[in-house]
Amino acid sequence: MSDFQSQPLSDNVSQADWVLASNNKGKLVEFKRLFTEANLDVTIVPQGQLNIEDAIEDGLSFVENAVIKARHASRISGLPAIADDSGLCVPALGNAPGIYSARYAGEHGNDDLNNAKLIADLHPIRAQQPDAPIEGLFVCVLAMVRHADDPLPIIAQGLWQGEILDKAHGDGGFGYDPLFWLPKLQATAASLSATDKNQVSHRGQAIRQLLAQL
Repeated sequence: MSDFQSQPLSDNVSQADWVLASNNKGKLVEFKRLFTEANLDVTIVPQGQLNIEDAIEDGLSFVENAVIKARHASRISGLPAIADDSGLCVPALGNAPGIYSARYAGEHGNDDLNNAKLIADLHPIRAQQPDAPIEGLFVCVLAMVRHADDPLPIIAQGLWQGEILDKAHGDGGFGYDPLFWLPKLQATAASLSATDKNQVSHRGQAIRQLLAQL
C-alpha cells in the first residue's frame, strides 16, 4: 500500500458521511449488511437520498465505470464516494454480458428479461454440448474516491466462479443469482442465505479487500 493510500480519508473520518453511488435496491441491501458487519465508524448514504441520479456509464471496463460513478457521486455531494460496478461474464459468450449485465436485454435492471436472454443465448451452445457445464464468473469492482478529482482512487476487486444453469433456482438475491450454480455448495447464489452469500460472493470479497486498504 502506498503512503498516499494509507493516509486517513479526513481528519474527522469517524464522523464522516460517505456516498454509496448506487440506486440498485439489491446492491444497497448487500452493502448495508456488509458495512454494518465491518463496524465502520462512518455513515454510508445511498446517493438516492441525496437526489443524485445514476451516472452515465460509458467506460469500457468494470474499473472505468466504477471510477466514473464514484467521481459523479462525489462531485455532486461534495463527499467521499464508493461505487460498485459488477456483472456476470460468461466465457462461452465472449465474456458477455459483462459490463452490460444490468441492461443485457435492453431494459436496465429488468432481471427477468436479462435472465431469459442469457438462457436463450446459451441454448445453441448447450445443444452442441448438452452435458458440458457452462462456466460463469461474477465480477465486482469497487472504487473509492476521497473527492471528485482524487488522483488515486482505491480499487478493490472480487471474483466468484460458478456455472450457468438453464433454469432459475432459488428466490433470494437479485440479478443473475437464480442461474448462478455453485457446485461446491450444491446451490445457486439465489438459494444462499444473506450471511452465507456475503462470505463467498464477489461483492463480499471486494468489500473486504476495500476495507483492508482503508
